Amino acid sequence: MEVTRQASEQVSLPEVHRSVPIPHGASWWQKLMAFAGPGFMVSVGYMDPGNWATDLEGGSKFGYRLIWVIMASNLMAIFLQTLCARLGLVLGKDLAQACRAYYRKPISVALWLTCEVAIIACDLAEVIGSAVALNLLFRIPLVWGVIITSLDVLVLLGLMRYGFRKLEAVVTSLVFTVAACFVVNIVWARPEWGGVLQGFRPTLPNAEALYISLGILGATVMPHNLYLHSSIVQTRRTLQNESGLKQAIRWNTCDTVFALGAAFFVNAAILVLAGSVFHRQSVVVKELAEAHQMLTPLLGGASATAFAIALLASGQSSTITGTLAGQIVMEGFLKVRVTPWIRRIVTRGLAIVPALFMIVAKGGSGTVDLLVLSQVVLSMQLSFATFPLLMFTSDSRKMGEYANPLWAKVLGYAICLVIALLNIYLLQQTIGVVGVGIAMGLVAGFAGWVRWVSG
Repeated sequence: MEVTRQASEQVSLPEVHRSVPIPHGASWWQKLMAFAGPGFMVSVGYMDPGNWATDLEGGSKFGYRLIWVIMASNLMAIFLQTLCARLGLVLGKDLAQACRAYYRKPISVALWLTCEVAIIACDLAEVIGSAVALNLLFRIPLVWGVIITSLDVLVLLGLMRYGFRKLEAVVTSLVFTVAACFVVNIVWARPEWGGVLQGFRPTLPNAEALYISLGILGATVMPHNLYLHSSIVQTRRTLQNESGLKQAIRWNTCDTVFALGAAFFVNAAILVLAGSVFHRQSVVVKELAEAHQMLTPLLGGASATAFAIALLASGQSSTITGTLAGQIVMEGFLKVRVTPWIRRIVTRGLAIVPALFMIVAKGGSGTVDLLVLSQVVLSMQLSFATFPLLMFTSDSRKMGEYANPLWAKVLGYAICLVIALLNIYLLQQTIGVVGVGIAMGLVAGFAGWVRWVSG
């Protein structure tokens, strides 16, 4: 069955839609480079400051034994992101546009609201991470660091005027900066590679390891990345026929696997660094600033500086993609266009209020508390993005021959169910009995929502 690509009333990210040319008759390397980019834009969400706390705590407490959790989380992410790319390419719609087109308006608005909350929560983690990095590198007070980070992305978003590839190049450079900093630190840390390899064997030492593992799993897949990826794959000017579509799906899959492989390396490197440096000293590290301070006497000042640079690069790259995701979500769900810099100020303004309050109230401590809070909020929203994604990509009436085969449906819904259950457990463990009530309410509401939509 040949699929017919549906024309959207309003294309996703119209200012850059189909703006990147694809050379025809070129070598495989040239085609790979032409399609490379969206995967790296998405990958920054898997290595943002919100993930660092769980990786540091897991490595400092249990050494290398939880690397397999990061690997399992990454494989789940790769599967979901490839579905996002396929959705955007086949339907010609991003995930937000698909929700607006195929769901009733009240459901679409409800999904938009939950996604906006998730974007603000993610922005909170980026604000905290960047402010801590500025403090570590330049001794800028955390309060001023938060204020600075509310404005810096406006400069970076100006690159959109020079083409989407320029923005991709900046984000990709930041990703490789993070990776390079950890390569240097891993070399200096001299991990026990035999122990690292054993860390890929699934094992949970105790109940606390289970809790940290749930935190790693629950914080890995970022809801806004699912909307973002389904949009930015449409920036390539591919041939508008069957062969062009198949080529785009194939190369975007390669781009996703490679880019998220880099994200796996970064998260694994954080855990390995913590295991090599802190676990050996029987020191448990939770605060980002604490990890930086302890690296200085253990590995030297250059190692601590590399850690801070990686943290800053991580926060800055994440804030760019978060801004794009916010624009995609608002335009897709509501068909409302807002100037990106206005969108940025509103979103970041909502994020810096709790950040400033916590920093002032606790005198600069408690940054991990905010990071944990942001991950809990993200986990609450995640299922409201993954289940619609599976519904759309499994529907042969919409996707034609590109609909998920049976094995992919079973695997996909299993992943969604696992993520939902783990996030409910994480929520309950984080905020206790109240969390159980909220979780049960979400489950009941989601079940009613599915029945309403399908009925």
